Amino acid sequence: MNRNIIEMDGTSLTPEQEKINAIRQILPEAFCEGKIDWEKLKATLGENINFSNERYVLNWAGKSDAFKVLQTPTTKTLIPVKDESIKFDETENIFIEGENLEVLKVLQKSYFGKVKMIYIDPPYNTGNDSFIYPDKFSESKAEYEKRVGDKDEEGYMTKDGMFKKNSKENGQYHSNWLNMMMPRLYLAKNLLRQDGVIFVSIDDNEVQNLRLLMNEVFGEENFVGQLIWKSRQNKDNRNITGLSIDHEYVLCFSKSNNERILKGAERKIEQYSNPDNDPRGEWVSGNMVGLLPQELRPNCHFNLINPETGINYGKPKMGWRYDSKTMSRLIKENRIIWPESKDGRPRRKVFLSEVSSKLPNYTSIIGEKIYTRDGTKEIDDLFGHKYFDFPKPSKLISELVNQTCEDSENEIILDFLQGAEQLPTQY
Repeated sequence: MNRNIIEMDGTSLTPEQEKINAIRQILPEAFCEGKIDWEKLKATLGENINFSNERYVLNWAGKSDAFKVLQTPTTKTLIPVKDESIKFDETENIFIEGENLEVLKVLQKSYFGKVKMIYIDPPYNTGNDSFIYPDKFSESKAEYEKRVGDKDEEGYMTKDGMFKKNSKENGQYHSNWLNMMMPRLYLAKNLLRQDGVIFVSIDDNEVQNLRLLMNEVFGEENFVGQLIWKSRQNKDNRNITGLSIDHEYVLCFSKSNNERILKGAERKIEQYSNPDNDPRGEWVSGNMVGLLPQELRPNCHFNLINPETGINYGKPKMGWRYDSKTMSRLIKENRIIWPESKDGRPRRKVFLSEVSSKLPNYTSIIGEKIYTRDGTKEIDDLFGHKYFDFPKPSKLISELVNQTCEDSENEIILDFLQGAEQLPTQY
């Protein structure tokens, strides 16, 4: 059993709701539709791990066994390999070779609650993916070595024996993938700081199951967004449906529900200017059209008249953004830009000096003009060989890192599925 989880469950003498809120903060996976799911709570604590199908819950074949794998302690340890390392005592980066679930368990002691950001690119379960299932850690060293097979000439573990192909003809096709992902996500959550964030790349094959699984592990209230990345530059004409799938997803969840999870986009200050030499400085014009119909916001539906020219600009279908009192103040402060024609739409001045220091929100459409082919080229340039299928470009990962880490050089960033389809490694 993971003792770190148990020891965080305090028993403070507080009112009932405060206790429930405290449990939700520590164990969001034990809540379903806002209430404690006692069966899931017992399973999280390693007791009575059985699930029924008669309530709102994500369930699949082998889920109970996956919880048991999660709760099984490890006796393994990390052994430094200085002879194969570069500047071992100076580097701030760590590369670990081993089965990723076992290594995640080992990392719990040293890195529990210390990781700022996790990014993983798991197998997409296309039917051609090979990944570790089932996870077997009760076996002997001899059984383990027999299962994982030999090592190659460079000393890395080979794919034979370590991985099994999850074909779509398999009767538990989705279940096998969920059984692989679930314990790893639980352990990953433990490693995150309270202000930590996790990003998981995925495509249409498992995006719906991954979203539900991450809701269960991290808590639905900690869902940040489902980002969309246009990964393909040119259309794919091989799909028999006639639809070229040109995008992938990156699901983002936080460890806890902080108000501001992502840093935001850089503000485009080059659009500000001061053509009329306004003493308040540079400005841009802002829209003043309203957002609600008259029956919902009647005080914002009125005729707007330029007091100097007498031109009546009428009222838009959705009214104005401000009521008549606020609009009069804006007119008095000379903040309205009046069109020469009555058919034009008045706008307001938005001064750069008055703009909030908070950056504009980051867009859910990420990685502009960054494609999979860029990642493929990077790998080829580095190694002169195609070691991975569809590698993620480093610029895409940098974009996500910059959104979450104030000081990326001093933050701990983890990818525990690096090279998941080729070598059982993490860094």
